[in-house]
Parts: sequence; C-alpha cells; structure tokens
Amino acid sequence: MAAGRALLGAPCSSLAAGARRLAFASPQPRALVPALRRRVPGRCVTSVSSSPGAASAPEPYVLTTPLYYVNAPPHMGSAYTTIAADAIARFQASLLLVRLQSLMLMLLLWLQRLLGKKVIFITGTDEHGEKIATSAEASGRNPKEHCDAISSSYKILWDDLDIEYDKFIRTTDHKHEAVVNEFYSRVLNSGDIYRADYEGLYCVSCEEYKDEKELGENNSCPVHLKPCVARKEDNYFFALSKYQHKLEDLLARNPDFVRPSHRLNEVRFYSYSLYALFCLSMTIGYISALIDDGEQASLQQAIDCGWPASLHLIGKDILRFHAVYWPAMLMSAGISVPDAVFGHGFLTKDGMKMGKSLGNTLEPKDLVERFGADAVRYFFLREVEFGNDGDYSEERFINIVNAHLANTIGNLLNRTLGLLKKNCKSTLAFDSIAAADGIPFRENVENLVDKAKHQYENLLLSSACESVLEISNLGNLYIDEQAPWSCFRKGGESTEKAAKDLVIILETMRIIAIALCPIAPSLSLRIYSQLGFTEDQFRLLRWEDTKWGGLKAGQVMMEPKPVFARIETETEETAQTNSKAVKGGKKKAQSKGLVEA
Repeated sequence: MAAGRALLGAPCSSLAAGARRLAFASPQPRALVPALRRRVPGRCVTSVSSSPGAASAPEPYVLTTPLYYVNAPPHMGSAYTTIAADAIARFQASLLLVRLQSLMLMLLLWLQRLLGKKVIFITGTDEHGEKIATSAEASGRNPKEHCDAISSSYKILWDDLDIEYDKFIRTTDHKHEAVVNEFYSRVLNSGDIYRADYEGLYCVSCEEYKDEKELGENNSCPVHLKPCVARKEDNYFFALSKYQHKLEDLLARNPDFVRPSHRLNEVRFYSYSLYALFCLSMTIGYISALIDDGEQASLQQAIDCGWPASLHLIGKDILRFHAVYWPAMLMSAGISVPDAVFGHGFLTKDGMKMGKSLGNTLEPKDLVERFGADAVRYFFLREVEFGNDGDYSEERFINIVNAHLANTIGNLLNRTLGLLKKNCKSTLAFDSIAAADGIPFRENVENLVDKAKHQYENLLLSSACESVLEISNLGNLYIDEQAPWSCFRKGGESTEKAAKDLVIILETMRIIAIALCPIAPSLSLRIYSQLGFTEDQFRLLRWEDTKWGGLKAGQVMMEPKPVFARIETETEETAQTNSKAVKGGKKKAQSKGLVEA
C-alpha cells in the first residue's frame, strides 16, 4: 500500500498555499511564519464533532478503503482491500436496507430515515506525491492527465469487480482542498505545528522517513526491500508527543480500536516512536468525501454528514499511519477519532512475494476477464483469513471455485430445478414453511445462517463463506438421502413427499443467495432470479429475509440453467478434445469396417 508515506518535498513556504506535508517529530522548534496563523470561526474544542443541529441525526455506518496512490494502475492488493470493504458494506446494508441503487428505489428514502441508519462506503485516489510526477513524466503525460487516467482505471476495475461504493473522492477535488485547509487551520490554532529541520533515512518508494530500528540490512525498507537514503529538509512538524498519553488511553479504553487483535501490540510499539513524516491529505479525504456534490465545502459540513468513520480498512503496512498519526491529528483538530482500524495482511503468489522484477505480478483486471468477478471475490475472501497474509495459486483458485461455486452450490440449484420442471411443471406445490414442518433440516439451516451473521459482524469473512458453503453441503446431503427422483417414480404419497423435498431445497437456495450476496453478488442475483424473483426484489433484500419461509405455493421457477460455469483448465480442455477425437476416430473406423464388410 502506498498511502503511508511522506507528502511533498516542498519548501516551507508552500504550506501557506495548501501544502500537504507535515512531520511528527520533536526537534527544536522555530517560529511559525505569520501567514500561517489563520483562525477558523467556531472551531471545535472537544472530541465531539457534530454541530448542535446535527446532534440528533442518526449515525451512519461509514466504511473507508485507503485512497489509493495513482503512481500506477490498481494492483491485486488494492483490489483485495476494496473487495473486502464492499462485502462488509453489503452486509451492513443488508441489515439496514439503505443503499439506493436506482431511481426506481428513491421512494425508499423515507424508509431509510425510518430505519435510522445508512451505509456510506468511501474509496478514491490520492493524487499528491513525488512518485506521481515521476510516473507522469515517464508516461509522457502531464500530472493531471496521468492522475485522470489512473483514477479512471480504478473506477473501471471497481465496476468490473461489482464494487458498489457510495463516494469516490480524489484529493485533487476542489471540495477536498477546502476541507484540508480548514483542517490544518484547526491544528495550527491548537499550537501543534512548528517549523524545524529534520534529517533522517528516507524511503523514496514509501515517501516516508523511517526509524533505523525498523530497517533491515543496508538500511533497507522492510516493505520495499530497498536501501533508504539520507535526507535533510526544512519542514513543518506536528507535536505528536503531546498526544502520546491520549493515544495510550484510547488503546487502553478501546482495545478493539485496532483489529485484528494481534496487531494491537504493533500500534502500542509505534506509539512510542514519536517522529515520522507522513501525508495527511489522503486521510482528510475520508472526511471531505462525505460532502455531496453541489454542497458547500466546509470541514464542519463534512463532519455533520457522517463522521466519525465506523471502520478504516487498510493494509497492515499503513497501520501506524492510521492508528497513531491520524488519530493524534484528529484530536488536535477537535474531531472524533474513527471507531476502528482494521489492518489486513499481504498477498503472495505461489508462496512468493509479488514483484515486477520477479515476473509474477497478479493483475486483477486479467483475473476478472478470465474468471469473472464472482470467482475472484469468492476466492480471496474465502481462502485468505481476513487479517492474515494469504497466497494465490492458479491451481488452487480453479479447484476452490469449481468445487464450491459450480459443483456444490450451482449444481444443487440446477438439478433441483430440473426435477421440479420434469415432475411439477416448474411450479411449487407447497409453501416452504409447510414443506419443512417437523423436519430438523430447517433448524440446521437456520443455525448456520445465525452463525454466518455473527461471522460477518465480526469481519470473519472466510468463516462466513464456510458457513454458507455448509448450508449448501446440507442441501446436497439432504437431496441425496431423500432421493426425490425415486419418490416421483413410486407415485402416490411418495410424490407429495418428493414435491416437498424440492421446495425445501429451493428455499435453502433462496437463503444461500441472500447469505452469499456480500461475497458474490452477481452469482446471488442469478440464483435469486432462477427462483422466480426480479432484480428489483433482489435489491430490496435484507439479512432478515434469510428467515425460513420466503417461497410460496404456486410460485413458478425459471428454466434451469447453470448459474456458475465450471472453469476448464488447459489440461482438461486438451483431454476433452483428445477424447472427442478418439471417440470420433473409433466411430469412423467402425463405419468404415461395416462398409467394407
């Protein structure tokens, strides 16, 4: 992740014009230039960030990804963060029923207010930094053209991956610049910024000064494995040591502020490293993004629109930035800190760190084009335990996706609908409640649904996928044991039992479609559509709709067709081609022999 880095290498005079660079340090201070002492009317002096008029407004669930650095197109690490954020946002929205996806659903605004909460999913791009200018020059574009192109590539990829964000902020947006200036003014008025010289070891790739304790051999950056360079500069610094005790108190009172829990000690260690340079403009973007287009751009207006964030979702390499520096600056500005910061792990490929020099990069765009969004989303959320490092191998990717989505889930739906079409003219003979009366299967499914909900709520995304898969496994086991195809052949009372069994399985598939939606939304929509529902009905689903009883007698199902096609490997395709050729050859030989005879 490229967000945790120093900002510009600009001279001190540039801060008056909206500079983006500050420093956490404790060298000898010098006087601030007078031009920087600006007052902000009505500056908040407590940790409560809402204005009196907004105090009674319901607090939304605000979820953010990093604002991604636009020195290069999006990579798999950025995609992984955003896929996970989208899954969390979709689950939260399913609890609240608040995300409006089309003009047809705008009538639900009243209902949204009645329910009292909404979900705001923020992502975007960070467009300030030395590497951006270098990348722009290398590509033959000016910085603005470069930023426009890369920012657009993020939006295109998010669309390809079924990412439904609510706000996309660019740090070059005018509303963002206004909020940044106000934010800095608050910190200046708190007396927490001063001017001094700073000298240290600087990682060009991170755009950040490093503590020698965290460097490897030859003063190598632990993230980029490249030697840091000695650099001295005249800059502005933030008095982080002033907030050390407040930060320690924050972590003591709220151990869930940093998640997963094993990263808490990392932050406690960082809290005592009281100097580092960093880019603040990116994180202020989490606040400025809350302002709707066309609204007056002011810091207080942005805060009143939903701050503080419920969750910052980031890579572990920028945990210190989000869990130490950013909260301290918010405290200085009199603004509430976020509720939680979650630092997930890194991705590797075939057990090795990915890099262009190794020739093993994993391009998310290529993955989506080859396998589809559902497969990509499911694999990374199912196979990578959220919060830990995870590995990608194409063989395991194909095996997992085929086994879980095609064979276990897709095949269960397809063969059940096929039996319903053959024996019941695709029409349900019973309500799902009546069909499952007195059968323990229903309770088993409901228990797994409750388990999945708990796992989603606690960001255990891999475990939630496993629970949904368990529901499908129960369905496959049930239909194999009951053998409705045999019951239909027997006729009489056996036919009624078989018809009920099909309703039970299809109700199970309806529940799976809802429970799997945060992970694989397009697949869930295809499942739900085959059960005779419209896309608008699908969009209105809430988690509580996983309650047993959604299918009614007389409901007509769609024509059965695969909802997820198996991914064929080159080996399988070659084997199938050879098999067909051999079979064809035998037939020809037999024919030829008969003619000759």
